[in-house]
Amino acid sequence: MNAFEIPEARAFIIHWGEMGTHWGVNRSVAQIHALLYLSDRPLHAEEICETLGLARSNVSNGVKELQGYGIVRRAHLEGDRRDHFVAETDLWEMLTRIVSERKRREIDPTIEALQRLSAEMEGRTDVPAHIRERIGRMHDFIGTLAHWYDDVRKLPKSTLTTLMKLGGRVARLLPGRKS
Repeated sequence: MNAFEIPEARAFIIHWGEMGTHWGVNRSVAQIHALLYLSDRPLHAEEICETLGLARSNVSNGVKELQGYGIVRRAHLEGDRRDHFVAETDLWEMLTRIVSERKRREIDPTIEALQRLSAEMEGRTDVPAHIRERIGRMHDFIGTLAHWYDDVRKLPKSTLTTLMKLGGRVARLLPGRKS
């Protein structure tokens, strides 16, 4: 049975596509991901096209984007020359790959740009102090966030799960925290 034939699966795929647009991902790409995530077997491009009603070029581009994030991989089936595709189903692995790729594409270039801007303004008297200070603060903040991410991603999945479940209660363990 095709996942899209199950009303709840169809609702999930449509919702994932909608959420994708809020996260800056093309709706079709997010729907392709949702379909592959729910599938119990590798799907070839024509199946994806037929199921989602997408053009072949749209599916091809979408699969390439998902492969770029490392959350979809190519699979070959014996006796079938077509490429088939499978989504990562380990949720921590999927999250880690998406965040790592977004950091590489979005955060790292921002840190570099802020570093360059801070260096260019250093010693200049024609730039108001508040602009230098705010760009410098933004650079420090995003750099700290990136270092925090690098530290956190080294933690075992079990530790990350425990930290998530603790939520804000983890702050009680910090020195100087008032009850």
